[in-house]
Amino acid sequence: MQEIRWGSIGCGDVMEVKSGPALQNVAHSTLIGVMRRDKQMAEDFARRHGVQKWYHNAQRLINDPDINAIYIATPPDSHLRYTQLAAEAGKPVYVEKPMANSYAECQEMVQICEQHDVPLFVAYYRRALPRYLKVKEILDSGQLGEIKEVQVKLHHAAKATDISGDSNWRVNPEVAGCGYFCDLGSHIFDLLQYLLGNISSASGITANTGKHYEAEDFVEAEFQFVSGLTGTGIWNFNTDEDIDRTKIVGTKGEVEYSHFAGDFVYVRSKSGEKHFNIPNPLHIQQPLIQLIVDELRGVAKCPSTGASASRTNWVMDKILGRNPTTI
Repeated sequence: MQEIRWGSIGCGDVMEVKSGPALQNVAHSTLIGVMRRDKQMAEDFARRHGVQKWYHNAQRLINDPDINAIYIATPPDSHLRYTQLAAEAGKPVYVEKPMANSYAECQEMVQICEQHDVPLFVAYYRRALPRYLKVKEILDSGQLGEIKEVQVKLHHAAKATDISGDSNWRVNPEVAGCGYFCDLGSHIFDLLQYLLGNISSASGITANTGKHYEAEDFVEAEFQFVSGLTGTGIWNFNTDEDIDRTKIVGTKGEVEYSHFAGDFVYVRSKSGEKHFNIPNPLHIQQPLIQLIVDELRGVAKCPSTGASASRTNWVMDKILGRNPTTI
């Protein structure tokens, strides 16, 4: 496969800036068609972004002979179904995060793609962003000594639309798996496992403090990596302040960074403090999509796969008390 010709199932907000233009900008990659259940909205997106074809039926897009790879940009409850359709058609799959609503669904997606011999990639794009590659470089250099502790804190005020009761699939557990913890926490746990190795145990408590929606808005977690390193985290989406901070502490220093706010990476040690300001690219998924395209062309490897992403769902299931099967 030398030229990757994408069809996207879903063309909502994530496609406008984060991923859609990236599918067009990457070398040897073209966005051929988009699908949305509302055909007029699919046509509107296609015309605005210079996409040749639009559909309101996923199977028709998947069966299009001009399309040889499928991007699934829909809420998590549909990822398994669309992955199966794409795999059965023999087309590589790139699916949005979180990978699915449960670890069990993730495992089924992996097995289906293996059975049909198609690769499965997941949009944990922080694995390819320069800011987090800098964090990985710092950790891998050994300058922080032996890593002993991870601290995560993500606080956000309740959104006005959530308070008013407006429809939002991200806080509908049947669609999203849980609340904002699944949507945002998944990025955090995937990146931590990329930086520090796999998590082998996790537990947590949850609460719905604001009663603005059905899902939890507070999660407190403890987790341990295969290496023995331990971590703690608090996710609170009903506060009066915004905090986005992850700190990794070693015997000789620490590194601190944010996931969603700010471009900073701070490194503190006995020799002083260093500050790196590394902004994200305009189309934030483009570095990862480049690696996906390169792997499909046989010239590189993508670091975010179904196998790696399913581990993130396992961690979240454990924290949410769902008792997934042993990983």
